[in-house]
Amino acid sequence: MATRTTTRETRRPARTAEPVETVAAPPDGGTSLGRLTELRIRGLGAIDDVTLELGDGLTVVTGETGAGKTMVVTGLTLLFGGRADPGRVRANGRAGVEGRLALPADSPVWERAADAGADPDDDGTLILARTVSAEGRSRAHLGGRSVPVGVVAELAEGLLAVHGQSDQLRLSRPAEQRRALDRYAGTAHLELLDRYREAYTRWRQLAGDLERRRGQARELAQAADVLRHGLEEIEAAGPQPGEDAELDAQARRLSDADALRAAADEARTALVGDVTGDLGDDLPQDASAALAIAERALAASDDPTLVMLAQDLNDAVAVVSDVAGQLATYVADLDADPARLAEVMDRRAAITALVRKYADVGDGVDGVLAWAEDARRRLDELDVSDEALEALEAARDAARTEVDDLGAQVSAGRRAAAEGFAAEVGRELAGLAMKSARVSFSIESDPDAPGPEGIDEVALLMAAHPGAPPRPVHKGASGGELSRVMLAIEVVFAGADPVPVMVFDEVDAGVGGQAAGEIGRRLARLARRHQVVVVTHLAQVAAFADTHLVVDKSPDTGAGVTATDIRAVDGEDRVRELARMLSGLTDSDTGQAHARELLAVAATARAAA
Repeated sequence: MATRTTTRETRRPARTAEPVETVAAPPDGGTSLGRLTELRIRGLGAIDDVTLELGDGLTVVTGETGAGKTMVVTGLTLLFGGRADPGRVRANGRAGVEGRLALPADSPVWERAADAGADPDDDGTLILARTVSAEGRSRAHLGGRSVPVGVVAELAEGLLAVHGQSDQLRLSRPAEQRRALDRYAGTAHLELLDRYREAYTRWRQLAGDLERRRGQARELAQAADVLRHGLEEIEAAGPQPGEDAELDAQARRLSDADALRAAADEARTALVGDVTGDLGDDLPQDASAALAIAERALAASDDPTLVMLAQDLNDAVAVVSDVAGQLATYVADLDADPARLAEVMDRRAAITALVRKYADVGDGVDGVLAWAEDARRRLDELDVSDEALEALEAARDAARTEVDDLGAQVSAGRRAAAEGFAAEVGRELAGLAMKSARVSFSIESDPDAPGPEGIDEVALLMAAHPGAPPRPVHKGASGGELSRVMLAIEVVFAGADPVPVMVFDEVDAGVGGQAAGEIGRRLARLARRHQVVVVTHLAQVAAFADTHLVVDKSPDTGAGVTATDIRAVDGEDRVRELARMLSGLTDSDTGQAHARELLAVAATARAAA
């Protein structure tokens, strides 16, 4: 992995067209969810301009206090639609974050991105960008298109989960806790929940329709009368599809019958002459006679070429005769009846009146027929007769019965899953320096008040130590504890969560020793199916990383401010960074020996996992 640091705007080399990247499967054969391959941060906090090429698995970010480690998390949060803080923008007046996402072809993100007009880059990745000015103005771009920040935030729900000291909204929301429990309950439970949602929607629609009809019976009856009157008027006229255009054509033919007959007669005479003998002998030679003379002259020759041309003339005589016959038929069928013309004009006037009354401009008679079809449908919805109301009430009650039945099944599934879920999270917490913590679910059901997600109010509770009363987890845990609870939950769900990128900001706060190693072990396990980015100050956690980034700060004498550099370390550089984290001294022999031991222990633990 390479890490680039710049202090000025850089230009990327031109890309050549490549097939869409296929994201490599994780080591255990699971399906990859995608990953963030590149992150560029400009003008944010202490960062001037850095570009990080991120790898698979677990990436740790370390560095001295105040170096700007959390700016990496801030940049990620900003990139994915988080709130823009103008106070983080450097003196140059604009901060920017860009990211490159490699996603599998079946990722739902592609469909939403396409709806927003976004296009993949030449290498098949999706580029996100966000800029923030010192005045607080913010812009977002997705796949080369400017989009509302809300679109990116919507995508982030399926792309990124951030867990940190000050970002615990996901875990603190009861709705999120309920979703976590439903997901833990399994596929069959989720399918049952989908059926409940459909039944609930149907019940609410029927109940709302019934209430509307009863509460607005008079208004609806009047509206129905208007629709019925219109339908009666249309049905009495009986317009047919396309009839207005046909009437226009008929009216033109009837009005111009004499002129049309004269034109047809003149053309027929020019082709075949006066077949009736009524026009005298002074007519010019017709086309048919001229062609016949020419055909006979050529046919009398012995020259093969002229004989062939004679045959072509013979074919031409046949074509002329055929056209003349069609003209004769046209003249014979031409109607010059004034009564018929009057009839057509009256019909056209009646159709025009309907079009003006019931169709939008330009829709013609087809718009009238569409209005009639819609009116018939609306009449069913406006029916306030006793029979209609009784049928609707019966349908509503049947739907409510289905809601009650499915709601009870969903509630039972949640209660059955709650104990196992809490026990698994508790076991994970035991290894995260929270051995005394107890996690449980409070599930309060109200069958008389079903909601869109069931009949239950679900809350995740935690007792921090023996004897402590269970409290909502976001109230019963400190910031560091809350991060570890979230980590425990994510580990329980490893491989099931569709979010490809997870970020943990100092989840090891207040932890040391063996517990720190357990945090590293669990993060590494989570990183088998997800891309995990962790900001940490513990060497025991950093030792488990696939990619180790170090944030350094140095005075920028030119600008008079502190600048931040981010570099990737491996080999001896990584040993020295771990030694600094352990002892504060990069060149300490004892610290380096301890660092090498940590790396060996972590490698053994990862291999055995």
